[in-house]
Amino acid sequence: MSSRTQENPAASGRKAAIRAVAGLAVVATGLALMFHVNPDVAYPWIKAIHVIAVISWMAGMLYLPRLFVYHCDAEPGSVQSETFKVMEQRLLRYIINPAMAVTWIMGLWLAWTIFGFSGGWLHVKLAAVVVLSAVHGYFSKAVRLFAADENTKSARHWRMMNEVPTILMVIIVIMVIVKPF
Repeated sequence: MSSRTQENPAASGRKAAIRAVAGLAVVATGLALMFHVNPDVAYPWIKAIHVIAVISWMAGMLYLPRLFVYHCDAEPGSVQSETFKVMEQRLLRYIINPAMAVTWIMGLWLAWTIFGFSGGWLHVKLAAVVVLSAVHGYFSKAVRLFAADENTKSARHWRMMNEVPTILMVIIVIMVIVKPF
């Protein structure tokens, strides 16, 4: 058996978090240097990082409620239930939360510097992102409830909630690409 498979799951999670924070620190330092040296070069990088963060956030927001659906079928306290708890917490802590933060930071920078917070399409997009953030909060609460074996929602509820981020994503993409207002 390799040392990696013998490793404590909590230690493994900490190491992954350290790697993620180190990677974000390198990116942030590089962006700060670009802003200082040549701000014009920073714009496409900010936009690229924003899109990457949005994709990561959406991937997590689409996957997490699917985990909830399967978790509903697991017997509380079972090995399967405990595995879902770890998966849900790591997905939220190491992917969804940081991706949402980066999405907001880069998106607000773009909205301010490029669009001056003007345009009806941008207001609709921002409203949809606020609603998506609220759904994120709802999912975060659900992770805590599942972790405490206190979920009261059915698998059917989580199947329906799985569609909410998709609907919001469609609205956001149409606003950004088509700019109908």
